[in-house]
Amino acid sequence: MRATLSSKPEKQRKRLAELAKKQPSRLMAVHLSRDLREKYGRRSLPVRAGDTVKVLRGEYKGITAKVLRVNRRKQFAYLENVTRKKADGSNVNVPIHCSNLMIVNLDLDDKYRRKLLEEGREGLRAWKGEES
Repeated sequence: MRATLSSKPEKQRKRLAELAKKQPSRLMAVHLSRDLREKYGRRSLPVRAGDTVKVLRGEYKGITAKVLRVNRRKQFAYLENVTRKKADGSNVNVPIHCSNLMIVNLDLDDKYRRKLLEEGREGLRAWKGEES
């Protein structure tokens, strides 16, 4: 992500909104736990539904839960059993910003994601060449 050239909040918000439209997955990158970091040699990875994450900040700090869905436009993740009661008595999932999360366990059902983690970009290029 390119550094902001302006100190004006309005321009910073505008650039963040533009980046959210062009490259939403870059804003969804979440730190990996130390074990995963050592295993895969990466510091962060975009969060996906199915990953298990730990909340690092806020009211729900310390909770480890599975990601149900993500909102890329607003950079929020919705977690299992992290709910709030509404005025009518029903429960609603609480959105948690991705900057406050850490991935503890990865969902590696996706072949593309698994190949990227295990062999990096070079392995991914070779894999694409073999497939097509």
